[in-house]
Amino acid sequence: MDFSLDETQEELRKLAEGVLAKESTTERLEAHERGGEPYLTKAWEALGQAGLTDICRAEEHGGAGLGAAELAVVLREVGAHAAPVPLMTHLVGTLALAAYGRRADGLVTVATKGRGNRFHTVPYAAQADHILVAADDAVYLAINPELIPEFTSTGEPAATVVYGEAEKVGDDPAWLRRLATVSIAAQASGVLAGALKLTTAYIKTRKQFGRALAEFQAVTVQIADVYIASRALDVAMWSAAWGGDEADTALAAFHVNEAFRALYTCQHLHGGLGLDVTYPLHRYFAHAKHLAQLTGGAEAQLDRIGELV
Repeated sequence: MDFSLDETQEELRKLAEGVLAKESTTERLEAHERGGEPYLTKAWEALGQAGLTDICRAEEHGGAGLGAAELAVVLREVGAHAAPVPLMTHLVGTLALAAYGRRADGLVTVATKGRGNRFHTVPYAAQADHILVAADDAVYLAINPELIPEFTSTGEPAATVVYGEAEKVGDDPAWLRRLATVSIAAQASGVLAGALKLTTAYIKTRKQFGRALAEFQAVTVQIADVYIASRALDVAMWSAAWGGDEADTALAAFHVNEAFRALYTCQHLHGGLGLDVTYPLHRYFAHAKHLAQLTGGAEAQLDRIGELV
């Protein structure tokens, strides 16, 4: 398949890249981490002003009416800048509500991991105006749920959501879960691409024994492994985003976990600097770990792929 971006998608990519490059600088990310806000407020506002938070809303509700492929384009840029903004689940939620013919103003998040009326690791649940739940039998909007805060590796807020009353809005929770997985894979694809770019630049300039690290064969082999992991995730992610089935989505989720493993190589190639919280790589590592955890782990995805094929 040809996964080349069309004109609209390329314009979206450039717009997202420009906004995030300006708003997610190292200085602003460091200030955000010291300040304790739930997300990077100015970046979120800039994304909204650029129309990027509404790309998946229905046109009749003031959005652009775009789909999963465009969602993936934008989220890949969020990952590439390791930007702590609630765009991933928001775009999934607004796209799902558009498909169900519903409108919900404000911030939307989605709950896909859980059983009964209890769902865990729901991103930005406390900040969201609407929580869309992929239950066993249908899709619901939770009404006044109980929220139990959870820890995440990125420091971004999440919560266990326990709801009683809910409003049914759709009949296909499996589709919503697949869409959420596509969004995770898209953001993880950007995270690994950003870490690869940072690591490649480092090994080109860092010298040992009078030679750049990139000139050592062992280093080139390791950075090649990271590149292969990045390309494999890209292919799997785009296949799922372009209308893939459940097996395609599970394969993309598996490669999210492979991407997290590749971040260890990026850390290794940086030496001690890779563990320094004053150096940007730690953000990519934290985001990769968080996204891998949202998939349920590589073994769970392999089990699922085995069941499906």
